[in-house]
Amino acid sequence: MEYGPGVPVLREVSFTVAAGEFVSLLGPSGCGKSTLLRLLAGLLPTSAGSVRLAGQPAEFARRNGTRVAFVFQDPTLLPWRTVAENVRLPFELQRSQAPDIRDRVHAAIELVGLAPGDRRKRPRQLSGGMRMRTSLARALVTEPNLLLLDEPFAALDDVLRQLLNEELVRLWQQSGWTGVFVTHNVAEAVFLSQRVLVMTARPGTILAEIDVPFPYPRTAALRGTAEFARLTATLSQRLREAVL
Repeated sequence: MEYGPGVPVLREVSFTVAAGEFVSLLGPSGCGKSTLLRLLAGLLPTSAGSVRLAGQPAEFARRNGTRVAFVFQDPTLLPWRTVAENVRLPFELQRSQAPDIRDRVHAAIELVGLAPGDRRKRPRQLSGGMRMRTSLARALVTEPNLLLLDEPFAALDDVLRQLLNEELVRLWQQSGWTGVFVTHNVAEAVFLSQRVLVMTARPGTILAEIDVPFPYPRTAALRGTAEFARLTATLSQRLREAVL
């Protein structure tokens, strides 16, 4: 990927994510992680090479039923809409007339841990964590095959971030979508993922691929184990190598 002639952002990036797998992209700021996620989503065109979903060219796969959802770093909620109205937005953009939209919206809101009474609240009435849960519900309401998450918890305090990490693991195990998660937080990548791809500084490429051996479900206790600390230290070292 290049932003204009002679401005490379990504170079010779190649990797595969299996159906139902959870993979994190870890790298220094500005290495092209978010750009790579947008290429996977079809929000940007590649300068060279291709993206394939379910073994097909990505655009063809999306037209033929492969559902892709994107969670941005900012919740990007419409301030004049209620929680339920924000979560319903994907159906409106698709001009869907499905008879069960209301039930699916309510189920998605419940799935992410919001209360029935929260459906009528507007974003200004929500905490940061509740706004991000609403953003997750909006992504999950279409029952995606592939969920792309671009540092969704970066602006939250550490305790809330850890709680939402645990919630995200629960949602992934419950729903079975494929997840690709962008972060620059090493502990977050280890806690969430089955595999972590470490990217170099710009132009970004894949420096290392690290398997995470911890079984699911993962709980807060995992973060206090020696094994977690060792793997986090290993990944931190690879991240330093990526910067140098």
